[in-house]
Amino acid sequence: MRASVGEGAGRGRGDGLDEFAAWVEELMRRRGYDIDSPRGGGKSKLADDAGVHRAGVSRLLQRQSMPDLETMRRLAVVLDVSLRDMLIRSGRLTEDDLPLSGNRRYEGTAAESRMSPEEAAWRMEVPVEQRELFVRVVRQFLPEGGST
Repeated sequence: MRASVGEGAGRGRGDGLDEFAAWVEELMRRRGYDIDSPRGGGKSKLADDAGVHRAGVSRLLQRQSMPDLETMRRLAVVLDVSLRDMLIRSGRLTEDDLPLSGNRRYEGTAAESRMSPEEAAWRMEVPVEQRELFVRVVRQFLPEGGST
């Protein structure tokens, strides 16, 4: 039986925790968090930036446990990855569990495969309070019809 999204404590090394933690470490390095020097402070800085408990970040990087859903959500924002990718990489859910809805990339003609500025804002996780502005700006750069 698959673990639910809220579960995570007690996950062992054989279930993808090592690979997931290594992926998070690489994301941290790419974002400039110093996790390689003893006094770099990257783990604490990431936790502070994400607004999560430092112990949760430490347990993940020490391969002791998976973060909970809220911690993953916050880390995803700071590490500039989608929550979908975070959940799939963690092994909690699969690509089949989280299909890209509305993905028309391989269907129909090129015109049909274009998404609207509203859908682009949603897919890019533009904050709700900024979506209207985003859509107005994007529409200025589009040919008539308004699709990306």
